[in-house]
Amino acid sequence: MPGYAVPVINERAVRAAAGILFLLGGAAFATAFFTESMQPLQPFGMFFMLDMLLRVVAGDRWSPTLVLGRLVVSRQRPEWVGASQKEFAWWLGFALAAVSCASMGLFAAPLWVTLALCSVCLILLFLETAFGICVGCVLQKRFGKQPPMYCPGGTCDYHAEDPVVTAFTQSRKHF
Repeated sequence: MPGYAVPVINERAVRAAAGILFLLGGAAFATAFFTESMQPLQPFGMFFMLDMLLRVVAGDRWSPTLVLGRLVVSRQRPEWVGASQKEFAWWLGFALAAVSCASMGLFAAPLWVTLALCSVCLILLFLETAFGICVGCVLQKRFGKQPPMYCPGGTCDYHAEDPVVTAFTQSRKHF
């Protein structure tokens, strides 16, 4: 995208794609939980893993959920964020999906282990979708070689305190 120092991606489309994955994953999780069977999670886990792998290896244009996400938000103004931190988050998603799939198949882990691993993925998807909090972005900021640029919500360079939090903190000092 012209005018940006690094490659960028539309945050709105990424959040929409996370919402789609959260919806599908939540349905698979609930079905697995109530039927006490891993079977509903297996196709979702493979789809999730493939979707993340396509994003980081073939490019974000090949991800089915990002294609749908872009379509859903096509009439909204894009919010451009750095692609490197999103790529870091997608590698994290791929790793979690690979471990979850391996636990279901290769390791034949008990259902509760698989549900716990899937819960982590669902929590991360929920944070991205509902609050715009990209945990992978936070981790990339903390452990990456280069500091991220163009973070969602301006979190890369926003350091001012919320006036409500400041007022609450100040009022607690008097007690």
